[in-house]
Amino acid sequence: MKNSKLKHLSDEELVSLYVDSQRNSYFEEIYERYSNKVYRKCYSFTYNQEKAEDFTHDIFLKLIVKIGTFKENAKFSTWLYSITYNYCMDQIRVNKKQQEVSLDDNFDLEEDHGESEIESMHSEGLKKSMEKIPSDEKALLLMKYQDDFSIKEIADTLNISESAVKMRLLRSKDKLRKLYLENIAVVGLIIIKLILFWKK
Repeated sequence: MKNSKLKHLSDEELVSLYVDSQRNSYFEEIYERYSNKVYRKCYSFTYNQEKAEDFTHDIFLKLIVKIGTFKENAKFSTWLYSITYNYCMDQIRVNKKQQEVSLDDNFDLEEDHGESEIESMHSEGLKKSMEKIPSDEKALLLMKYQDDFSIKEIADTLNISESAVKMRLLRSKDKLRKLYLENIAVVGLIIIKLILFWKK
């Protein structure tokens, strides 16, 4: 079966066909659909192209092993993103323990953002604010506002209660808002100083 004939199949149908037949063409189609999305999510945690590529490779290796456990009562994309977020958070925790002093200056959050307060924030201010958010809080915000995870899906992904998810979301949004306002204030001061400098 040519890949062009696979385009009309849903993700869940592709998974089922791959699990039943183990034909590479089915998995290649899944990879084609999701590799770039997974890479972008990994990049939002690492801010490093090479690491993001390594993470993406590792996640798809994990997917090959775990794909037989996928249950069709959930969307495949939600299930895959859960694996992605958990893997990224685990790796970030390990790296922090190994390199507590190391900092990466090359930040560039290339993600779309969701609704309400997060949507209304200026993109540059949001990028800088997201850089300062811990990986677990960042994952929580991206799951909810970028990938439209339900509270229950987030709770299942993180193995916490739904009430804990709601509380952490409130705290994370509040922290992000404060960081954003701090960034805007800093930018404002710089602009004022530049105006005063050029008026001299």
